[in-house]
Amino acid sequence: MIELPKTYSPAEVEDRWYKDWEEKKLFAARNNPAKKPFCIVIPPPNVTGILHMGHALNNTIQDILIRYHRMKGEEALWMPGTDHAGIATQNVVEKSIAKQGLKRQDLGREKFLERVWEWKEQYGSTIIRQLKKLGSSCDWDRTRFTMDEAYSDAVKEVFVRLYEKGLIYQGSYIINWCPRCQTALADEEAPHRELDGHLYYLKYPCKDDPEKFVVVATTRPETMLGDTAVAVNPKDSRYRKLIGKTLVLPLVNREIPIIADAVVDKKFGTGAVKVTPAHDPNDYAMGKKHGLEFVNVMRPDASMNENAGDYKEMDRFEAREVIIEDLKEQGLLEKIEPHRLSAGHCYRCHTIIEPYLSKQWFVNMKPLAKPAIRAVKDGHIKFHPARWKKVYLNWMENIQDWCISRQIWWGHRIPVYYCRACLSQGPSLSESINRQGKGTVPERVAHGVIVSKVKPEKCPVCGSNDIYQDEDVLDTWFSSWLWPFATFGWPFGSGTDATTPGHKFSEKDLRYFYPTSTLVTAQEIIFFWVARMIMAGFEFMGDIPFRDVYIHGTVRDIEGKKMSKSLGNVIDPLEIINEYGTDALRVSIIMITSQGQDVFLSKERFEQGRNFANKIWNAARFVMLNLDPGVIKTDLCEYFKKEDLDITNRWILSRFYSTLKNLNKDLDGFKFNEAANLLYHFFWHEFCDWYLEMIKQDIASPRNQVVMYKILEKFLRALHPFMPFITEEIWQKLHPGSESIMTKPWPHVQEQIIEKRTEQKMEMFFEVVTGIRNMRAEVEIPPHLEIRAIIFCSTRANADMIRPLSAHIKKLCKVSDLDLQLEYRHQKSTLTTLVHGLHLVIPLEGVVDIENQVRKLDEKIKKADQDITAKERTLANSDFLARAPAEIVEKEQTKLADLRQLLTKLKAVRHAFD
Repeated sequence: MIELPKTYSPAEVEDRWYKDWEEKKLFAARNNPAKKPFCIVIPPPNVTGILHMGHALNNTIQDILIRYHRMKGEEALWMPGTDHAGIATQNVVEKSIAKQGLKRQDLGREKFLERVWEWKEQYGSTIIRQLKKLGSSCDWDRTRFTMDEAYSDAVKEVFVRLYEKGLIYQGSYIINWCPRCQTALADEEAPHRELDGHLYYLKYPCKDDPEKFVVVATTRPETMLGDTAVAVNPKDSRYRKLIGKTLVLPLVNREIPIIADAVVDKKFGTGAVKVTPAHDPNDYAMGKKHGLEFVNVMRPDASMNENAGDYKEMDRFEAREVIIEDLKEQGLLEKIEPHRLSAGHCYRCHTIIEPYLSKQWFVNMKPLAKPAIRAVKDGHIKFHPARWKKVYLNWMENIQDWCISRQIWWGHRIPVYYCRACLSQGPSLSESINRQGKGTVPERVAHGVIVSKVKPEKCPVCGSNDIYQDEDVLDTWFSSWLWPFATFGWPFGSGTDATTPGHKFSEKDLRYFYPTSTLVTAQEIIFFWVARMIMAGFEFMGDIPFRDVYIHGTVRDIEGKKMSKSLGNVIDPLEIINEYGTDALRVSIIMITSQGQDVFLSKERFEQGRNFANKIWNAARFVMLNLDPGVIKTDLCEYFKKEDLDITNRWILSRFYSTLKNLNKDLDGFKFNEAANLLYHFFWHEFCDWYLEMIKQDIASPRNQVVMYKILEKFLRALHPFMPFITEEIWQKLHPGSESIMTKPWPHVQEQIIEKRTEQKMEMFFEVVTGIRNMRAEVEIPPHLEIRAIIFCSTRANADMIRPLSAHIKKLCKVSDLDLQLEYRHQKSTLTTLVHGLHLVIPLEGVVDIENQVRKLDEKIKKADQDITAKERTLANSDFLARAPAEIVEKEQTKLADLRQLLTKLKAVRHAFD
């Protein structure tokens, strides 16, 4: 006899086992040619991160995969790390010093960065500790940070290589600008949202005849101060005679031309559009095409600059209101109309972005995209669910150049240096050196611009040592897109086994684990991260970075709203862990997460996982209390002979291996919720509800002992990836002094033990038992009272199938006398139900108070009739149908259907007494 405590206490178990796993280095992976590698690189959480339900879902899925493949005998590496998260981290530290009345500019760049590193050292490991609390089995000795020395070297190496290939360039273009963060943003970092705005109709006077006007419509009147033309469609007859004429820009009195361009939509507004090349991407292109002047009227903080005249110093939205009032006073505002518009917002601070003319660094993405498109089209990389393949390809085939420079201080500083002497002389110096044959200026040096991983001591062109570095840093994603290979220490020095200084990673490790196996991530970073990693993999490793991409859904509240602090609907995973346990959180969130679908959570949903953990504990405790320890070393195959095992044991073994077979299929197919629900259903409903109940009276028999033990220990191994802590605790109680369950082999499917015919027979048996139990409940037969039952089998084959299970039917249904007959004959005062062609009959005479039961049934039938009438009246009410939300109407319709079903059932029972 092996005894478990009466109740399971996650708090007493989880930290103890995690510490044990870490101390024994059970998560470590190495270059092992004898094993097949399986590798996942963690989507690096922001160093500012605090564990949320999205992390819980994402990392539970990864941990399931790692533990599953580890137990399958593969060399499983889960590479951990954190991202420096440029804008997010800088914002956090800026808010921190603001409490001291300071801005980063007050400290200066160097001192401010010291503060950021201090913050990182103090708080940056919080998310790692929380991931450990979740049970994540990462190889923590390999933890990387995107700003560590070796990783930063990889970032600089990539920049230099791309620059030398002509794929990185600098230019002045319209970019997404966040006035709050005061930095450029890539298109993907400025998601558009629908807003209620206005369309303002402004009157621009003609120079030749100030009494005549051209009316333009705009949603951003503050940018009119930067207008340098008005454009019309050349085919628009309304304006044909005005093309080439001059207008006077209101408020600033600048003369601007009327130009013709086919891109102008004749149907928008008045058909005449203002052209502001420095403040709109479409106008920028038109300005370049027509050689227009570029007038920037805003500062980086979106306040108006000196080009805005009287509106200088005003915030952009304040200027908008004043400009409209001034135009109104001058009679130059024709009208204002409500207008639904789409505006980009900063993905970090949610400020409305400003299209802004700025000098930035860009990557030419189209050449990089070609092999990444081909890899997905050819199936070398597979998306799960498959629908994301189309989304990925659509974005990749329309890819735009990537703005990679950011005007912040925290991040990888751009490895570009400038020579003041060369810049002061313009671009002619390097050109003249080459023309005169006095040497060749290196490709990475041009016009005083030097691209280098280290700061040069002097300018290679003029020899000056007056050199300074570019102030900007690289987009955070410019480091993250290297994650699948830079985490291993790439780039390496010469030799076949070069090791990056300060790190244990070797080139052999990279060759062994790369390409990695599976990437698990969320849909919102397919473009930010997934696509770019694929491009980087081909460009720098010559191969795909991973073979499978699993995209999970977004975690939402029970009403479908995205969780956010402002809505007050956040469920803290650490609170759930403290209340229910880590295993309960893990298995609950997986069980309700269909492949690739959003997750709808409420706190109550975690009760299912808590209850499952308790069920496992109680069942294991029952088994171990009744287990002869001597059977633990018994070989199951010695006992599995059909003549030695009864149908109950053959059934539970068959069901286990059928479940295991489907479990493997679901895990390999990334159907994690189906896998978890298979285990839940098997253990709770088949092993506990049926098998243990059926063998309880004869639990000491050797056959029952061996099968009961084998099912429990194999189930624990199969469950371990989902619920690692409780399975380890029970495993160690079952096998004192044993190695960790995670080092044990994954159960092997024994095809010869699967008997589908036996499973079908037992399904019929279960329906018979359930049918008799339901009839007892319908007429309120006391649970302790033994009754007589008749089963009309209709065929001898059915009778032969039921007969060996008669004893179980009698025990489970409290039947003292069970009569098996062939042909059904209706008998008075009997309750009958039909199951699989079998008539199940309970004689009621002397068992229940028939007169009392008839009275109760008549009352229930009457009430059901009344309820149905009331529901039908409600659903026939046109006012109700018009006012009530669709989900309320649907609930009422469901209630009506349930009531009708209840009435039919009550009438059938009532008929038994006739």
